[in-house]
This record gives sequence, structure tokens and C-alpha cells, in this order.
Amino acid sequence: MIAQTASSHGAPSGPRRTRVKICGLTRPQDLDAAVAAGVDAIGLVFYTPSRRCLTLEQAAALRARVPAFVGVTALFVNPDAREVCQVIEAVRPDLLQFHGEESPDFCADFGTRHIKAFRAGAPGLDTSAALARACEAHGQAAGWLFDSYSAGYGGSGSGFDTALLAEVSRGPGSPALILSGGLKAETVGVQIAALAPFAVDVSSGVESAPGIKDPARIRAFMRAVQAADAARMP
Repeated sequence: MIAQTASSHGAPSGPRRTRVKICGLTRPQDLDAAVAAGVDAIGLVFYTPSRRCLTLEQAAALRARVPAFVGVTALFVNPDAREVCQVIEAVRPDLLQFHGEESPDFCADFGTRHIKAFRAGAPGLDTSAALARACEAHGQAAGWLFDSYSAGYGGSGSGFDTALLAEVSRGPGSPALILSGGLKAETVGVQIAALAPFAVDVSSGVESAPGIKDPARIRAFMRAVQAADAARMP
């Protein structure tokens, strides 16, 4: 489970709405359920070993179904440039998400805004100072996403020790802090209260099986986020 931490992490003061992204969508009906529940963004996976991986044709069909003002993120793990360019051309994502060991220059080379994900607790990212240095190297990112360390690069349902975020910059102009890893309706409120992330990102926490989203779990997750935000209101 994710460890509860105090607001000494530098979380911004004052109430605001926490954005929500649901990642790993594979079916039209799951996309519709996410949109109906009020998500801000959806994520499409382009990592072949993942059970949530899509073909270009599947992804383009889902993308065409997304209404205005709901963002689309394309997730990659250590891709080659040609693969990224093919997805950009076919799917037209609003954001790219790099979930592997991609370099800052590679991430910034496609003319599309991007998120850099970090597997907190991985070798080389297992201290707060090391994680902060890795984030600083990716200062061009629109957001820093923090996930748990697992062999499968996300979607494991496991959490991480959020004390590792203690030295990550939260000042004005810093990339948005996005919390992932083991989140579900029962735990997301505690993490929002402790860390006040800009956004939360969930995949397995709203699934009945890998890649199969559960509308009831999506609605419960959204209610939990909204309740956590309301609890911070003056």
C-alpha cells in the first residue's frame, strides 16, 4: 500500500479540483463510461507486452469517440521514434506519456507535449534525492507522473512509498505532479489529502480484469476524488 505522508512534501495550499485520467482503455463502452463519469483524460497504451496494448486501428477508433474537452494521452515504454510518429499521425493524441527510461531529448523531440513517468523505488530512483534529480532532468515535461516500481511498467495495482516525493519540486512553473500506482476508490482520498496532486491516474483500480473497466468502479473512484476535493474546501 502507499504510505500516508504529511503535507511537508510542499503540496500547494488552498482548494482546487484534482484532475483524473483513466488509463489503459481498450473498449468503446469503457470509454463511454469514463466520459459519462466526468474524467478529464483517458490513456491509450502502446506497449506490446501490456494486456492493455492497442493497435493503431483500435486506438484511432477510440480516439474518434472522445468528445471535446476530454484529453487523450498515448503511453509508450522505451519506443523507437518511428513508433511514436506512427501513433501521432494515426491517433493525434493531446499528450505523449513516456513510461520507460527515455532521455529528456527523446521525449521532447516530437513536437507534442509530454508527460514523463517515474517508477518510484526503482534502482536509481529509490531515494528522494535521486528521484528529484531525475525529475529535474525532465524539466521540459508538462507533467511528472509517479508510479510504483514493477516489471510490467505500470498497471500492477501496487503502490509505493510517497515519502520518495519529498524533494520533488512543487513550486510555480514546475511540471504538474500526477499520482499513480495502486490507486482505487478506497485509497485515493487519503493520497489527495496528503499530497494534493494536480491529477491522479488510475488503471487497474477501476478494472474487473486487465483492460476491462468496470463502470461502477469508475463512478466510485470519481466520487472519492470529488469527496476528497470537497473536504479541502474552506
